[in-house]
Amino acid sequence: MNLNSAILTSALLLGTAGFTKAQENAKHEDTEFYTPVPVVVTPAKTAGNAPSDAIILFDGKNLDQWVMTDDRSQPAKWKVAKGEMTVDKTTGNIETKQSFNNYQLHLEWKVPANITGEGQSRGNSGLFLASIGKGDLGYELQILDAYNNKTYTNGMAGSIYKQTTPLFNPARKPGEWQTYDVIWTAPTFNTDGSLKSPAKVTVIYNGVVVQNGFELKGPTQYVGLPSYKQAHGPSPIKLQSHGDKSEPLSFRNIWIREL
Repeated sequence: MNLNSAILTSALLLGTAGFTKAQENAKHEDTEFYTPVPVVVTPAKTAGNAPSDAIILFDGKNLDQWVMTDDRSQPAKWKVAKGEMTVDKTTGNIETKQSFNNYQLHLEWKVPANITGEGQSRGNSGLFLASIGKGDLGYELQILDAYNNKTYTNGMAGSIYKQTTPLFNPARKPGEWQTYDVIWTAPTFNTDGSLKSPAKVTVIYNGVVVQNGFELKGPTQYVGLPSYKQAHGPSPIKLQSHGDKSEPLSFRNIWIREL
């Protein structure tokens, strides 16, 4: 062993001895802390319903929290009946009046039992986790019948559209309610507009994790590769009125918690 190795070995031994001595003198109180104190949130009595601090986006009664995407001065014009809102394909997309940054979102959706068509023409819609402009601009979590319905897998229900395939396919049959629970971390941007940190999303679909902290490559692109081209801040959440000819979807029980 040369001199340098001997010095290093001695230093390591001394350091280990010091650490061991510190551990011997440690008390359990040394690793306990009492602040910050978490805010108390009263959970819902029924799973899937809104906790006490949630913002109710749709409770089955009206669309007061929604506007038309292409003209935000106009109230949302989709249909509300029997506790559900149903896509109106003649009017276009709708989005929330309020903008959000990071959040937890719960949403329930249903493909009609009498759905026809195949592939992308079978109950197509989308949950845009952040709407950044008119039309279909934003970050889309796909909504589509995925029960025995073959299509490209980065365009099936549970996918971040054209970016990633869901880890699993827990789809229920058409006519049955499906649930999305989403944890969204919005992208951040530097002062010059360049990307600082990408958007991330975790999606639980019918109780099954299908996206686990996926980092988005940018807003949704139907054609071409996604990229972050436009800096933005908090954004509305958008529901898509897709142009296919299949029977329109319905939604219920939508709530959000800001994080």
